[in-house]
Amino acid sequence: MAEIKIEKKKPIWPWIVALLIIGALVYYVFLKDHETQSESTIEIENTSAQ
Repeated sequence: MAEIKIEKKKPIWPWIVALLIIGALVYYVFLKDHETQSESTIEIENTSAQ
């Protein structure tokens, strides 16, 4: 008889978790960067208007 090799599927959960963590970090960096720029431009506009 021929030997049939059966390979178990590798879990996909570690990849999903890793992608979610990387996505959250990228979103956090861009969100914080946008808030910092918005606040600084508002402060500059307020000081120059007075």
